[in-house]
Amino acid sequence: MGDILLRADNLRREFRLPGKLFERQRHMVAVDDVSFVIHRGESFGLVGESGSGKSTIGRILARLTSPTSGNVTFEGDDWLALSGKTLRQRRRDVQMIFQSPYASLDPRWRVRDLLAEPLRSYTDLRGAALSKRAAELLDQVGLNPEWLDRYPHQFSGGQRQRIAIARALASKPKLLIADEPVSALDVSSQAQVLNLLRKICAEEGLAMLFISHDLSVIDHLCERVGVLNQGKLEEIGETTAIFHSPATDYTRKLIDAVPGKRRRQMEQANA
Repeated sequence: MGDILLRADNLRREFRLPGKLFERQRHMVAVDDVSFVIHRGESFGLVGESGSGKSTIGRILARLTSPTSGNVTFEGDDWLALSGKTLRQRRRDVQMIFQSPYASLDPRWRVRDLLAEPLRSYTDLRGAALSKRAAELLDQVGLNPEWLDRYPHQFSGGQRQRIAIARALASKPKLLIADEPVSALDVSSQAQVLNLLRKICAEEGLAMLFISHDLSVIDHLCERVGVLNQGKLEEIGETTAIFHSPATDYTRKLIDAVPGKRRRQMEQANA
């Protein structure tokens, strides 16, 4: 396993809850003292039910929200302390793929413009060279480069998510954060997108934080996994080991939720 790329230490995130007049302010703890590392080139999973805090952690690492307390180190730098020009430059290294391929792409923009925006921000490419790179990105995610002038509504959900992946790859990141990227897709599209992500990470040497409520999806992609329950990290370790010998009742519950046929396939693949 490679060197440590990212280290999260004691992350905590509280949210204020609306209260009635003269009522004492209440807080909800979404993330409670969570620590883990992601190595270079590693696919690390976070799994848990809705509300377990996994998406909040992803947003903290992507610098889309701030923790109440805790630290994140990325390539030895204090990731949460970066600001201004330095943060804008370093954002290229950590890119996020969101759950909904329908909401994450501006419907008013052609695919060419969707891919050109990060290319202009993070590279010196312009003109024909920029268009050539945009076409290469489409080809990399298995789409026809001739489709650059189409709009998002002209694609299926799976194809839109491929465009979102191409957009995330435009800056040549070192870490992808994929937040439930296949949960809005049909079963066949899910498998295709998962295989694409695995292929790209292997070819590019990318690390990935893959967030999911589905342990079978994590098993398909990730070498290690952390299991979240109501903001707390229940257990962490190699995916195969945790699947075969879960340490907590909560993890057993997640395993039991995997449909029987898929669970048997997982067991046979890991045997």
